[in-house]
Amino acid sequence: MFDGPEPIYLQIAQMIRAQVLAGELAEEEQVMSTTQFATTFRINPATAAKAFAGLVDEGVLYKRRGLGMFVAPGAREKLLADHRARFFDEVLAPALAQADLLDIPTAEIVDYVLGRPRPAGTSGDQSTGPTTDPTPR
Repeated sequence: MFDGPEPIYLQIAQMIRAQVLAGELAEEEQVMSTTQFATTFRINPATAAKAFAGLVDEGVLYKRRGLGMFVAPGAREKLLADHRARFFDEVLAPALAQADLLDIPTAEIVDYVLGRPRPAGTSGDQSTGPTTDPTPR
């Protein structure tokens, strides 16, 4: 299962983040213990503990003494904010820079975004009409 190029503890942390983002792990829900993780995935318990420690430092998980690890209140919103910021920095900013090089006007980009089909169950503006902002880039 953990066959990516990153260290296993980072892959575990990413898996838990993805579960929180997807709503598979809810706020205040208990996550598997390090021992359960180690047994289930046949890894060293210290590796799972390192992943959990990182997630605690990030504010995604917290420990209840004697009970185990739980998803922190606000963890999903924090992860969403982090992912959105990274999306704007790593995906959208370079795409807009490329659009500038290609002299693509802002209105054309907006029309494209608003007119594209959206997968079922996604949030956001479902409008398919053209924008009224004719401001060129």
